[in-house]
Amino acid sequence: MRRVTIVGGGISGLSAAYNLAKAGLGATLVERRPRLGGVIETETVEGCVLETGPDSFLAAKPWAMELIRELGLAGNVIGSNDHHRVTYVRKNGRLVRLPDGLMLMIPTKVWPLAATSLLGWRTKLRMGLEWFRRPGGAPGADQSVAGFVAEHYGSEAVDYLAEPLLAGVYGGDPNLLSVASVLPRFVELEARYGSLTKGVLHERRKAAREARGQPLFQTLKGGLGQLVAALVDQANPKSEVFHASAEALERGPGGWRIRLGGEWLETGNLVLACPAYEAGALLAGVDPDLAALLSAIPYTSSITLSLGYEKAGFSHPLNGFGFLVPKRERRRLVACTWVGTKFSYRVPDHLAVLRCFIGGGGESDEALVEIVRDELRDIMGVKETPLFTRLARWPRSMAQYTVGHRDRLARIEARAAALPGLHLAGNAYTGIGIPDCIRMGKQAAERIVSGAARPQT
Repeated sequence: MRRVTIVGGGISGLSAAYNLAKAGLGATLVERRPRLGGVIETETVEGCVLETGPDSFLAAKPWAMELIRELGLAGNVIGSNDHHRVTYVRKNGRLVRLPDGLMLMIPTKVWPLAATSLLGWRTKLRMGLEWFRRPGGAPGADQSVAGFVAEHYGSEAVDYLAEPLLAGVYGGDPNLLSVASVLPRFVELEARYGSLTKGVLHERRKAAREARGQPLFQTLKGGLGQLVAALVDQANPKSEVFHASAEALERGPGGWRIRLGGEWLETGNLVLACPAYEAGALLAGVDPDLAALLSAIPYTSSITLSLGYEKAGFSHPLNGFGFLVPKRERRRLVACTWVGTKFSYRVPDHLAVLRCFIGGGGESDEALVEIVRDELRDIMGVKETPLFTRLARWPRSMAQYTVGHRDRLARIEARAAALPGLHLAGNAYTGIGIPDCIRMGKQAAERIVSGAARPQT
């Protein structure tokens, strides 16, 4: 019998396998795709480092950097060029700069807010008066991000700040997303200070000390694929990999039985590091209630398109990180990153790369490229023919923390705890970014190691 089997070879599953290997425990890793890494995938085209999935991770969350140091990759870490960190938002057909001093959608500086054309005077006045909101005590019932932000700053702040800023991260609707799960720190600030602006300003000095000048985003010089390759290499001596689909699960006398390609494999511990809906399908015959809870977590799809151009004669200055398109102004383009400005070492000096995020996606790859080129022509005046394009589709890849997510998660954890040897990890639970997925994979491994270390009774 195998001691540990991990279903899912994305960053969560790889983190679990690596940490088990560190502790001297082997694992069997099951991944239905022909490669490991999940949505993390790096390509190099014409000397450009292209990320088809996430391009970086938040520096403020420590788990990714801790792992990178352990893997010996710290010398390859680069930060975002925050001295160029300007983001634009499309409004009424123009790209309008986000006002300086925003902490996500929370204003902290008066004059940039007063001068911006992104928001009307009624919204600006409401943002100013928000300072005088009084604390309401303990956080109340969960509500949507849209309702929470509108209550503080009005609906225009939702449309032109909260929605576009969160769309690129969660790919979801702020009318459905849970503020308690997506913006928990803001809920805490509201309970303590009443005013979000007051709370952010009071705590900004502390945050600045903790940040110690570190950039907002970090990544690896050669792409995040380096992280996947290092994890696979260092977990490999203790792990075996099956590229197959997990078909069914059963409880076995010593733990679990998992069917792969019609054959049953016995294992003591099972880490489901796959999407929640896949975990739910596997658990349907074991615990229908847990399966239903997992299957009910919604997901959205993601499409990225990178377009490379000769920089000579490029029609639009790349003086920032890129732009966002609010839902009210959106056709298909959700956001666009100007890669060479955001990160050094990613794009040769003579080239420019635009990394676009697209909504929908029923069309062919060729049709989507033409749709995006048409929108870039309208938004940025880009008429040039790209030297290359790279399009990647990630169906049902972005978990949605909808209203009530914390309560659902508590029920999921309670039912999972009643199934010895079962561990859940992945972006459906307590964080969608790379650092949180690394943390959850590590925690699953630590629980297994701790259980293995306890004397048998």
